[in-house]
Amino acid sequence: MTHLGLELEPEHTNRSRRRRRRHRRPKALSVLAVVLALVVLVGGSFFAYHRGVEFLKDTFAPPPDYKGQGTGTVLVQVHEGDTAADIGLTLKTKDVVKSVEAFTDAARANALSTGIQVGFYSMHKHMSAKSALDILIDPKNMVQSAVTLREGLTAAQIVDELARKTDFTARAFEKVLRRPATIGLPSYAEGSPEGYLFPATYEIPPNATPRSILRMMVGRYKEAAAKLHLVAEAKRLGYSPHDVMTVASLVQAEARFDKDFAKVSRVIYNRLDDDMPLQFDSTVHYAVGKDGGVGTSDEQRATDSEYNTYKYPGLPPTPITAPGEQAIEAALNPAPGKWLYFVTTNPDKGTTKFAETYQEHLKNKAEFDRWCSSSPNC
Repeated sequence: MTHLGLELEPEHTNRSRRRRRRHRRPKALSVLAVVLALVVLVGGSFFAYHRGVEFLKDTFAPPPDYKGQGTGTVLVQVHEGDTAADIGLTLKTKDVVKSVEAFTDAARANALSTGIQVGFYSMHKHMSAKSALDILIDPKNMVQSAVTLREGLTAAQIVDELARKTDFTARAFEKVLRRPATIGLPSYAEGSPEGYLFPATYEIPPNATPRSILRMMVGRYKEAAAKLHLVAEAKRLGYSPHDVMTVASLVQAEARFDKDFAKVSRVIYNRLDDDMPLQFDSTVHYAVGKDGGVGTSDEQRATDSEYNTYKYPGLPPTPITAPGEQAIEAALNPAPGKWLYFVTTNPDKGTTKFAETYQEHLKNKAEFDRWCSSSPNC
């Protein structure tokens, strides 16, 4: 018994110790958890504090911006309808300014920013937003070249003028004109650009091409045609739009002064209605490639060309010049009258006389002959 008692007491004692150890372990873990929680809390607060500071800095600090005037050259385009943010994005994309916000802030601070004009500007990379804005608000900084094409030029003369005033050769423009569908001609032009390259002053952007320039001119013609209701008014007259444009080109070529446009238009329609040949020297000039001047020779009038209105009745197959808006309007609204003839009796003074009969016209022509015999301009 004694032996068994000695064996039992140590076992009981060991079990008691294990129970005491198990009761003590959770307390230690709890303390550790609290400590860790405090560390996390303090660390998190520290992190959150610094994040908050950074947030406040980002919120109230000015947006990123370059300094100075920048370097290098970059071409920037301002499009129709662009807002300050749109322009800022363009500048940011091309690395002109450092941020869109810097530019919009500069624009808000300058009332002149509302007057930025559509066009191209030569700028620099890494410019301050203010420096970039200063360039854009001055129209003098726009990169462009102006080309003025007067009324009454043929397509060939227009090409020569464009070649002189742009960086493109005449051959480059002629290549485009050989594919007239690419420049947006109206269907009634029947593939001929003659008469449809509208005379006006054009701003040629730096990224222009021969095709884009010619398309711009045809587009300007379409604007004028729409303004004058060309298609509807031609139908009212009983002519096609192409015929009216041909009449307009003849008015442009034959009428020396604005006051005569509508009367010359009436003469053309009266002769067409009476099946009379037009007998215009301007069409003979076109047929033989003569540039300007007045009068024609017997040899020139004998030229076998559909543009020779001495030889062939009716209108020539296409316009012979590029008429301006006034000539088109005159073709659509001829003056009332029965005239069948007209002659500029004194081109130096701008005197044009109209006649209903051939006998009256011969008298007027005699005045022209007297002027021609004494003038070096004949």
